[in-house]
Amino acid sequence: MSQYGVDYLQRLRAAVEKFEEAFDAWMSTQVESDHMSARGLFPTVWTKEGQDQSEVQRLELGVAEAAGLAASAVSVTGAYIGIAGLGAIDPISNWSFMSAPKAPIAPRDIRTTTANVKGRLDAMIVDAESRTDSDLPTFAPAQFHPVVWAGASAHWTTHQYRVAVREAAEGLTVHWKERLGRNDVDDTVFWQQTLSPGAPEPGKPKLTWPGGSDDKTVKSMRGGLEPLAKALNALATGLNLTVRNVTTHTRTELSEQEAMERLAAYSYLARLLDRCETASADAEESDQ
Repeated sequence: MSQYGVDYLQRLRAAVEKFEEAFDAWMSTQVESDHMSARGLFPTVWTKEGQDQSEVQRLELGVAEAAGLAASAVSVTGAYIGIAGLGAIDPISNWSFMSAPKAPIAPRDIRTTTANVKGRLDAMIVDAESRTDSDLPTFAPAQFHPVVWAGASAHWTTHQYRVAVREAAEGLTVHWKERLGRNDVDDTVFWQQTLSPGAPEPGKPKLTWPGGSDDKTVKSMRGGLEPLAKALNALATGLNLTVRNVTTHTRTELSEQEAMERLAAYSYLARLLDRCETASADAEESDQ
């Protein structure tokens, strides 16, 4: 159930509707393209010929203001979209990216996300309205790590929990494979190599706990780096074998509680990985 109150969710939905109206008004002054037409090099929107520039600017500022009011909607609902090279982003807050060269999003992304957010808010409002007083703490899966929730969210709202866990697991692995340029190995081997102790090999960067080698405190902390790396490696490998592979190879549906526990494990791993630094043998050789 939702951890947010009905009034807050309703006001947030109204803010999303206001953004949608402002966006449509501004888009009436724009030429609309897509990624195929832009070929990944150009903006996906640009101003139509003959438009009053002062009016275009006024409408554009209206979209910016409305986006600010609706800024929490994507984080509350978890309706992020995954962009190659950028990870999970909020299309409503980043609507202006469409006007930039190599635009990562198109008008369709904005409209699809807006509709998705409204639907999820409606579901959350129903949950909040049906909630009874209880001493039990509430829990919102949308608060999981953005990369994890971005993979799971679309399937979670349709109660496809097994698929949600599988997509979250694959999404986290793809996220780090792309960041480290490691699409040459299977998932389990990737985590074993990336989080194993010792120096990185050429073409096989590793994630290590951060710290400067000249600091005495950091030197002490690095005394615990190897067992920490082993723990991260065991967690990533274990999750890949016992959670991701099982959900891929079976048709048995998970309960919401079972799926939530598995997503929580991935979310915890994702936050640990965010705190690590990348160590590369190629970088070390270039410094010598």
